[in-house]
Amino acid sequence: MLIARTREDLQAAGATGSVLVPTMGALHAGHGALMRLAREHAGPAGRVSVSIFVNPTQFNEAADFDRYPRTLEADCRVCEHAGVDVVFAPSPGVMYPAGEDVPVGTLPAVATAPGLEDAFRPGHFAGVCQVVRRLFALVRPGAAVFGEKDWQQLQVIRAMTEGEGLGVRIVPAPTIREPDGLAMSSRNTLLDGPSRARAPVISRALSEAGRTPDPGAAERAMARILADGGLTPEYAVVRDGATLGAWVPGRQGRALIAARLGGVRLIDNAPWPGPDRADAHGGSPMGPLP
Repeated sequence: MLIARTREDLQAAGATGSVLVPTMGALHAGHGALMRLAREHAGPAGRVSVSIFVNPTQFNEAADFDRYPRTLEADCRVCEHAGVDVVFAPSPGVMYPAGEDVPVGTLPAVATAPGLEDAFRPGHFAGVCQVVRRLFALVRPGAAVFGEKDWQQLQVIRAMTEGEGLGVRIVPAPTIREPDGLAMSSRNTLLDGPSRARAPVISRALSEAGRTPDPGAAERAMARILADGGLTPEYAVVRDGATLGAWVPGRQGRALIAARLGGVRLIDNAPWPGPDRADAHGGSPMGPLP
């Protein structure tokens, strides 16, 4: 496995055309699943690249950026164990060189209109689009893997890549969960013992929503379960799975939650209605998005 820190290192490592897994480090088993999926899509003769960069432009709270876990040495061991070919671990100066414009581009509507992450994390998606466009320009991958846990981010990246004709195939990866249902996240390490014990309430709220065929009732059920579990929700909604606008009958829906617990912000989502309600409005919610 090669570790690249500069543009020249990337060229020498042969990262062009690889399947890229963009990360901010603090890697866990969920990231390992992304890498294995990348390997499947790369094929036996292809290459897999993983970027590790804590991107300052997508944090709207300086304290959140400062306390984000940084574990590069351990992360490289995870990547090597997963059979990654190239780890790209740039400095901020490589990603955002002084005197060089690194454009954000025009944000797609799904990054500005839904009133979800865009509302509660102002400027976040501008930073996400900026860093992803930069990674695509430097690594020049053929495909990139993004997890479904950050559902709105996945839709933003899809829309940006298609709208700007960036020529990178976006591969979605299912959310990987702990045995108690909590979605794996680097932020989980920030939860103290009591908070960690309560955190699976989020996945239980999503499960209940998936069994509730009326979107308004599903939203009320999620809000109640979160509150009863001691979480403070920022949103708990049912939306169109692709646009994240209002759900329309006949369209694939998505239940999405963002909540705070012990000072830590957690997000999660699931298909709506759930698999056991696949025929409630016609068609399976697990099918591909339009």
